[in-house]
Amino acid sequence: MTTNAWIQISLYLALLVLLVKPLGQYMARVFDGLPCGLDRVLGPLERLIYRVAGVRAEDEMNWKTYAAAMLLFNFLGFAVVYGVQRTQQWLPLNPQNFGAVTPDSSFNTAVSFATNTNWQGYGGESTMSYLTQAVALTVQNFVSAAAGLAVLVALVRGFRRRPAATSSRDATAATALAPIGNFWVDLTRSTLYILLPLSLVLALALVSQGVVQNFSPYHTAQLVEATTDAEGKPVTEQTLPQGPAASQIAIKQLGTNGGGFFNVNSAHPYENPTPLANLLELLSILVISAALCYTLGVMINDTRQGWALLAAMLVIFIPLVVVCGWMEQRGNPALTAAGVEQHSTPLQDGGNMEGKETRFGVPNSVLWASATTAASNGSVNSMHDSFTPLGGLVPMVLIQLGEVVFGGVGSGLYGMLAFAIITVFVAGLMVGRTPEYLGKKIEAYEMKMASLVILFPPMIVLLGTAVAVVLPDGVKSMANHGAHGFSEVLYAFSSAGNNNGSAFGGLSANTPFYNTALGIVMLIARYWLAIPMLAIAGSLAAKKYTPVSAGTLPTHRPLFVIMLASIVVLVGALTFIPALALGPIVEQLQMLQG
Repeated sequence: MTTNAWIQISLYLALLVLLVKPLGQYMARVFDGLPCGLDRVLGPLERLIYRVAGVRAEDEMNWKTYAAAMLLFNFLGFAVVYGVQRTQQWLPLNPQNFGAVTPDSSFNTAVSFATNTNWQGYGGESTMSYLTQAVALTVQNFVSAAAGLAVLVALVRGFRRRPAATSSRDATAATALAPIGNFWVDLTRSTLYILLPLSLVLALALVSQGVVQNFSPYHTAQLVEATTDAEGKPVTEQTLPQGPAASQIAIKQLGTNGGGFFNVNSAHPYENPTPLANLLELLSILVISAALCYTLGVMINDTRQGWALLAAMLVIFIPLVVVCGWMEQRGNPALTAAGVEQHSTPLQDGGNMEGKETRFGVPNSVLWASATTAASNGSVNSMHDSFTPLGGLVPMVLIQLGEVVFGGVGSGLYGMLAFAIITVFVAGLMVGRTPEYLGKKIEAYEMKMASLVILFPPMIVLLGTAVAVVLPDGVKSMANHGAHGFSEVLYAFSSAGNNNGSAFGGLSANTPFYNTALGIVMLIARYWLAIPMLAIAGSLAAKKYTPVSAGTLPTHRPLFVIMLASIVVLVGALTFIPALALGPIVEQLQMLQG
């Protein structure tokens, strides 16, 4: 890797870590209902929302009621997005007169945005009206991210609850009744005090860099030099899409949504026009997920635990970024053998530049690809399909690890906490110590629920991939066959099955088969993980606090950090190495053989 690459990656990571403590402290105050500064301005609006909705902020829910509220709210969001797409031709703010979106595409998109996955099988500027983009999709970007934050906060409360008495005769009843907060309050505070203010600031910054934000009809520009289309006909003009893009781009990054306003996402100059815009968007992808580690530490009154979880994420993330950057800057050996220059120059990073914007180069393309797949974001500023085989393997692996290396806002950290529960249990079996985590004993119930969280994503990813590569409807959408075509299908189901949303490319996924199959996978990946985590929250909330003793495994030291990172990598490797061997690994060997 070049010196320029090392500097850019190091600068990015330094800025990210510097933002963790202040933002994490602020979010902890928001979730605990403490003064946070913005409450003086937004407090009356928060209370008005509760009065209009009939919510009593002081009333807490048990885990089953909390889960039911989450599911109801997300179903209503799904219904709204689906309905708006199917009727957008009759609704206002449609200057291009786009017709209704097909039923299968509407289903896929509604599921995608309601679950915070934001997989896109459509071209935004040629499919969605301004009303659909702003009212349906952007709103879901806010509330689906807020739902993930709410589930995390409920889990954190489960760890820190100190029940006055715990029933030893009926643990199940105690778990069912233990309060873990109020979903409607957590949803409102996440949106009002965290996502909206940050999105407003970022949207204004992006507008200053040239990201479009208007409701104008599309413009037509005359080309300076005429060209021809695929059929050889002369082309003398170009259509320039417009729209309220900046407002959607801001929350798509901050909420780890990733759904682009335009088809090529953050590679489009109207979404990501300058290096500064690129840096701001890159920081916003990871900043909330990283800061939530510190929020956890503040809320349980032990910030060392939060730093340990962040360290485990970085232990996995940094080496994978370096591997991806190294593979991409080496370039394609087949092109080198053909005499194509791929070395760096003072003005341009060399290496594999296919599918990458020259204004970002290899380092920023690699950093974005790694951050967006680590964070369950899914936006792209380069085409992963054009990466070298092992370079493209890195974002695929980051997704397949379960989106717990930062992960989605809320969902990433509660996924990592599931791995932490498994780690302390495994460590207890190895060294004979009591399996405890953050003051609560880890018993059979927590292990069963954590196991569901770990097992469901790989199960649906591998099953969906297997079905797609043997059915004619799945195979005919593949632009490439052999190892690369298999990688495209595996990446698509990995993305949908882990709430990422990015696409490898080369796969025509806007078909009834893929829209339906990926939609079902996205539903399972979101809710069959969130519900077990809420069940764990209820169980932990009913348990009495266990003071630290000589038999307690310290979970804030380097040893535990390495153990946790190792468990995450080991589970991912054992699950996906056989599939990866059929895709990017064998493709790398084929490339080396020319």
